[in-house]
Amino acid sequence: MSLEGRVIGLVEDDPIMGESLVQSLTLEGSHVDWWRTGRDAMRGLLATSPDLVVCDIRLPDLTGDRLFRELAGRCALPPFLFVTAFGDIGEAVELMQRGAGDYMTKPFAIADLVGRANALIHRHPMSHADAVLGVSDAMREIETVCRRISTLSSPVLITGETGSGKEICARFLHRNSARSREPFVAVNCAAIPAELMESELLGHEKGAFSGAHALHRGYAERARSGILFLDEIGEMPLGLQAKLLRLVEAREFHRVGGETSVPFGARVVCATNSDLVSEARHGRFREDLLYRIDVVRIDLPPMRRRPADLPWLMDLFFEQLKGDGQINIRGFSTLAYDAALEHAWPGNVRELRNRIERALALARGDWVMPADLFPEVAERVASEGNERATLAEVRDAAERRQIERVLKETGRQVGETARLLGISRTTLWEKMRRLDLGAVEPDD
Repeated sequence: MSLEGRVIGLVEDDPIMGESLVQSLTLEGSHVDWWRTGRDAMRGLLATSPDLVVCDIRLPDLTGDRLFRELAGRCALPPFLFVTAFGDIGEAVELMQRGAGDYMTKPFAIADLVGRANALIHRHPMSHADAVLGVSDAMREIETVCRRISTLSSPVLITGETGSGKEICARFLHRNSARSREPFVAVNCAAIPAELMESELLGHEKGAFSGAHALHRGYAERARSGILFLDEIGEMPLGLQAKLLRLVEAREFHRVGGETSVPFGARVVCATNSDLVSEARHGRFREDLLYRIDVVRIDLPPMRRRPADLPWLMDLFFEQLKGDGQINIRGFSTLAYDAALEHAWPGNVRELRNRIERALALARGDWVMPADLFPEVAERVASEGNERATLAEVRDAAERRQIERVLKETGRQVGETARLLGISRTTLWEKMRRLDLGAVEPDD
């Protein structure tokens, strides 16, 4: 991710500062509309839709606060990054509480402003109105693949850690296919006892066994011509795997106790968080079945490898969970976003949704704060008696941990690290110098 191709509105009356910002942002690939007064900015912003507004708080005709409030009542606002002198920090904090994106105090390094601008743009929902699965490059590519294969009938295998969104991906594939009017039947292979699995999947005839008092149509039959989604396929008993192989290959099956074959018309989509190749090598999964279901594979990356999706998902879940006026919370504070980006998310998307749901239920203020998302961390800090840190110290600590984490993943390669962090190489070098993180290796 970068600022290339983005439209940025600049509200700055100082000609030297304004010229410097225009030049720097243009070098990053952005188009910059520069207004020198609040009234000019008002007219310009009502007529355009920039991805971000960089705005000085002190303007010759009105304040940045007034500009922001008047625009908020007349149009959908892009994120605002306010620039302020040290004495106006209190006003900047109030602006953030009203919904502004972030603020910086003068003097500042241009690289820091570029990094903040990049982060704001890529976590703002207005920039991603067409996103469905995510806004990161990885999820955009997966979305493209799903649309491309939606017209096929080939089996699909979706892999990924627990909670990474495998069923969501499968349902997206279903919605965008010609089968969308047919059923989507989801089966959790790990949740059904082994002795009942065959009857549940394939159905049984009346009298097939003790207690079979009527004909039972299984999941495969109920899926008709839609999608049969087999979650946690690695947990399916070996004996039933042979019958699933016949189901996929011959496109027919027999109910338990039945002698007549039943045609199978659904598309098979499987999901697993296991290494099925290793499972097959150790005799715990049929190799021939693996080859048959692994025709098209979709590998979902974990949350920690796609940080660009995190703020977008937070905003998405907030809209879904806040209800119709039932929760009087305005959104997430900037510190909450920073804390979320710092977290490793071992439970992936499922953990994120659960944390947001709990935060919305228990948050005391107008904005969700880090302690609302991570109460266990707040309790630990309180018990340790830590002193309060300034906003700058909190932000630096979060940046340092995230950069160190990605550097480790990339083997300290500058280009790949900058790409994953969504910043330019120049910005990365500047941050590493400021945070004393040492040198990185070139990767080209």
